[in-house]
Amino acid sequence: MLITKVGVSIGLLWLLFSRIDVSTLWKSARQASLPWLLVALAVYAVNVLASTWRWQLLLDAQGIQVRNRFLLGSLLVALFFNNFLPSNIGGDVIRIRDTARPAGSKTLATAVVLMDRVLGLMGLVLVAAFSATVTGANHRPGMQMWPMWLWMGFLAGAAASAPALLAPAGFGRLLQPLTVFHPEWVTERIETLTSFLSRFRNRPIALVGCFGGAVVVQASMVVFFFFVAYALHLHLTFWDLAVIVPLSFIVQMLPVSLNGFGIREATYAFYFKSIGQPIESAILMSLVGTALVMAFSLSGAAVWFARGHH
Repeated sequence: MLITKVGVSIGLLWLLFSRIDVSTLWKSARQASLPWLLVALAVYAVNVLASTWRWQLLLDAQGIQVRNRFLLGSLLVALFFNNFLPSNIGGDVIRIRDTARPAGSKTLATAVVLMDRVLGLMGLVLVAAFSATVTGANHRPGMQMWPMWLWMGFLAGAAASAPALLAPAGFGRLLQPLTVFHPEWVTERIETLTSFLSRFRNRPIALVGCFGGAVVVQASMVVFFFFVAYALHLHLTFWDLAVIVPLSFIVQMLPVSLNGFGIREATYAFYFKSIGQPIESAILMSLVGTALVMAFSLSGAAVWFARGHH
């Protein structure tokens, strides 16, 4: 599987780079404004703090008390693992491990991280759908259906999630057939999951706050890439970035490439071409933005090694 992912990433990058002038790309990268790239890094730092706050909201709603500083360190380590290991879930394993003890259950800690992921995905689709509507994508060739499909995706996700939140007991009964594999173990997990959903049903304001936090986190990533584009002297509107940035993150969730390399750049290139921007600009913004995120995530390596030292 790893070899396949590497092959897909290398193949897509080779295809994209074969269609551009690499010397021009490198020249544009060297002309980037360092101060504005630093501003973009500062925005990304705010994004990480907002992500930590959202995670803590989810834990608080479950009655799990964890210090914000500890969660921030755990999230930084998770970012490091996500960016430097050949997997998009390595960071989630760290987050689950770090909160399993205060939660008193690995299942509960896992459920919180999964809820965080689901809310993040819903926030991505909502930001993309709203932005596609604002930009009037339906007036652009080949993009007439984008807003409708994005809104349908968001509504479908909300409709699929609602029954589990509104009727946790009924959702638990739907999972009962799984007890045939290991009655005691599966029953215990179903009870934990049912209690987890019931707490959110009893605290709807907390859940709404968590979703609002997810939207803020995704919007801040758009701001991050807006400053990256500004530093690279690219002529892009905020709303165009508010469409392509969330979509690129959604595409990267597909386990078909190495940490999103290749497929992310291809997604940017496809969208940039549809709005009349050159492929060079798409590849440049994607790679520079990714490089900044990877550079920031090295702070997680420092946290990881400091933990090992202690």
